[in-house]
Formats: sequence, structure tokens, C-alpha cells
Amino acid sequence: MNSEKPTQEDYDNWHKDPNNWYLLCFYYNPKDKRLFPPKRIPSMGNTINFANPFSTFIILAILSIAVLGLLSR
Repeated sequence: MNSEKPTQEDYDNWHKDPNNWYLLCFYYNPKDKRLFPPKRIPSMGNTINFANPFSTFIILAILSIAVLGLLSR
């Protein structure tokens, strides 16, 4: 396994690769260790890398907050 840190060129190539995007908006790239890479249109902010194991915690936290918000009405 290559232990070198990815270069900006690696990040750019992964970001441009359509095979890393599902349904045009879900980013899934196990090689990219970032949790929040930029969206396809970088000026729109960041997205979640669903290949990162911590993404599950982020999704569960967002869903928990949403459910608690609905239940507290």
C-alpha cells in the first residue's frame, strides 16, 4: 500500500472521475480519506465521502437531529 499523502493532482483527478460520483451527487471514493471533499461544483460547498467510515456517524447524527426536531413539536 502506498503510504504517501495524495497530491492536489490526485484529489483533482478523483474529483473529476465520474466513477466516484453516484447519481451525480453522492461521492464515494475509498482512496480519498477526506470526510468532506468539495461538491461537483466547488462553489456550492462540501459533500460527504460515503466511502469514509466516519460518514456513517455524520449521517446518523443528521438523521437523529431531524427526528428529534420532528418529535419535539
